[in-house]
Amino acid sequence: MTSARILKKYQKAIKSDLEIVHNARKGVKAQVFFDLIELSGFSKAFLAESIFDISFKTVQRYKAEKKSLNPRDSEIALKILQLFSKGIEIFGSSKSFVNWLEKPSIGLGNINPISFLNTNTGIDLIEEELLRIEFGALA
Repeated sequence: MTSARILKKYQKAIKSDLEIVHNARKGVKAQVFFDLIELSGFSKAFLAESIFDISFKTVQRYKAEKKSLNPRDSEIALKILQLFSKGIEIFGSSKSFVNWLEKPSIGLGNINPISFLNTNTGIDLIEEELLRIEFGALA
């Protein structure tokens, strides 16, 4: 599945912060985890352990049992999808956006943005940095 198809699948759920909160409260299906792997190219271990703080086996079990993620993990997943939508818009591709995420960012204290993906505030900081890049306000 292409980046566009993955993002289209979640378009309604990520169209606004209010939609993200609403959908996170209900919980999103564990399939979102596998869609994020495909969209980002992140390893399943990195995504499970560093971002969601759960084991990959747990995510596999949730998927097999058609279970939803808890509200916190659902919100992180949806916010990351929203972030990728903006990142792809700015950088032109998922791969280029991930390359940017993996390099130190001056606006984020010379820290690699990818290390901020495990918290809502961290994702918000990345989004703010993307907006500065989009509008040319890099300082």
